[in-house]
Amino acid sequence: MARKTIRTIPQERAVMPVQEPEIRTGNFDEVAQGFNLENALIECERCLVCPQAACIAGCPVGIDIPGFICKIIDKDYRGAYNLMTDANFLPAICGRVCPQEDQCEGVCPVGDTLEPVAIGRLERWLGDLAIAEGWTKESHIEPNRFRVGIIGSGPAGMACAADLAKAGCAVTVYEALHEPGGVLRYGIPEFRLPNSVVDAEIGNLIKLGIEIKCNTLAGRLFTVEDMIGEMGYDAVFIGTGAGSPRFMDIPGENLNGVLSANELLTRCNLMKAGQFPEYDTPLHLGRRVAVIGSGNTAMDAMRVSLRLGAEKVYCVYRRTEAESPARVEEIHHAQEEGIEFHWLTAPVEILGDSDSNVRGMKCIRMELGEPDASGRRRPEPIEDSEYEFETDMVVYAIGTTANPILGQTSHIRLNERGYIETDENLATSLAGVYAGGDIVTGAATVILAMGAGRKAARSIKTYLGIRDSETAHRPEYATIETSMFGIDRAERNFVRVRLE
Repeated sequence: MARKTIRTIPQERAVMPVQEPEIRTGNFDEVAQGFNLENALIECERCLVCPQAACIAGCPVGIDIPGFICKIIDKDYRGAYNLMTDANFLPAICGRVCPQEDQCEGVCPVGDTLEPVAIGRLERWLGDLAIAEGWTKESHIEPNRFRVGIIGSGPAGMACAADLAKAGCAVTVYEALHEPGGVLRYGIPEFRLPNSVVDAEIGNLIKLGIEIKCNTLAGRLFTVEDMIGEMGYDAVFIGTGAGSPRFMDIPGENLNGVLSANELLTRCNLMKAGQFPEYDTPLHLGRRVAVIGSGNTAMDAMRVSLRLGAEKVYCVYRRTEAESPARVEEIHHAQEEGIEFHWLTAPVEILGDSDSNVRGMKCIRMELGEPDASGRRRPEPIEDSEYEFETDMVVYAIGTTANPILGQTSHIRLNERGYIETDENLATSLAGVYAGGDIVTGAATVILAMGAGRKAARSIKTYLGIRDSETAHRPEYATIETSMFGIDRAERNFVRVRLE
């Protein structure tokens, strides 16, 4: 392959079609339509195939991005999929929801001069092709004697489960809700991530031999200590996420018509509230919906409300658009769809009518001061700038906190914020128990949770003494006894040997 330069590659990103705003607000079909083969090949030609690829280091799960792009260029699509899924078993999902602009694409050298290579769109295209063709990642590892329990079927739990299943462990995943997927299922609407994609990629995990048990609330039906004890698991990974909503503690939060974005999205995405009474879950959507916050979850809540029939939908955020934590693409789509943004605005009271229903919200205008601990300029109230506007539903999307159930029912150590405390290897205070993702770090991205799941899987393999083909160095043991075949006894593993 001839060496590429900025001047010789296609200068413009390949076009990805999207639904027109006036059409998509009336349906839940996917907004972004994805690349076709022609556009995928054009975009691949924009990759410089850097010898020291920054995009690999920028990916939390370490996908060999130039490697799979080169295989696509060579028309070896199955080989590209096999290479990608060495690191990421959920490419069709991650290609849709990961903030690539802050990760792999954010460090792409093409982006220094032009728009960076659309790595996420290529990942999605390849993942969608694999689903259409029925490709699965085959594992040729012999089963070993270890059993591992995973709590939570979200991104962290599934990534950990996949790596351990490929290592030969018998893996069981416990999910509290009635369908697997965690935040991928209940938190992200179908116009961003179709359930058919979640089903297909989780189906590939099940083909690895992973068992998923839904409607099983760990911490209530059994404790973490039970899993390590009488249930007989050799190791446990906790990837429950951080799904408990946060509120502001302002007057009026107890009124009818105040709820969290997590509740709104779970009712709609998982429990089909938008199809009531065909499904049993009611929603009682307001005509004018105000969403507090400006992250990706807030964008999802606003755009879902619009599709379900709200007449007006407002975004209320105390900083400006420049400080918004949502992806630029999501803000752009929301603006196209007619969401009304109230920047530099903070709620101070939710107003009710005589029947204790929301009738409006009192807000105060803000201005930005000096940077705070997050590095963003601190919003400060402007004196005598309070005003009211009409709304009959208020949705909080200002972040989440740790689910308290596991901490209440086990002796696992928590930090001062209620999240599970781990060491650098994601080991908890309980021997053989590991944790990762939002339950450790607080709310983050899907791909960061997956990276934590993979890291925990490596730690569990080390703990169990499983030879890890991804580890280049030999583990250090205090004392090493070798068998006559040269296998470290400290690995606690076995190998089949044929004696002639």
